[in-house]
Amino acid sequence: MASSIKDEEMYERLREEGNSKEKSARIANAAAAQGRSTVGRRGGEQGDYEDRTKDELYAQAQKVGIEGRSDMTRDELIEALREH
Repeated sequence: MASSIKDEEMYERLREEGNSKEKSARIANAAAAQGRSTVGRRGGEQGDYEDRTKDELYAQAQKVGIEGRSDMTRDELIEALREH
């Protein structure tokens, strides 16, 4: 079975930095399709999770489909979003 990762080098670098498999694959595939510089410019627009309210973090967790979010504390939401 062929890998669905389009930019293996970037994927491995992102994994070494501690990103989740899903996030690393998403970024690497976007970079392969749209170019690394395009994806790089787009990154970081959301700001730090620490600057957001619990309601904002919950809404983002809901948007990306994190399960168990309604029982999570603010810090747990931040951790779950970073690992997603």
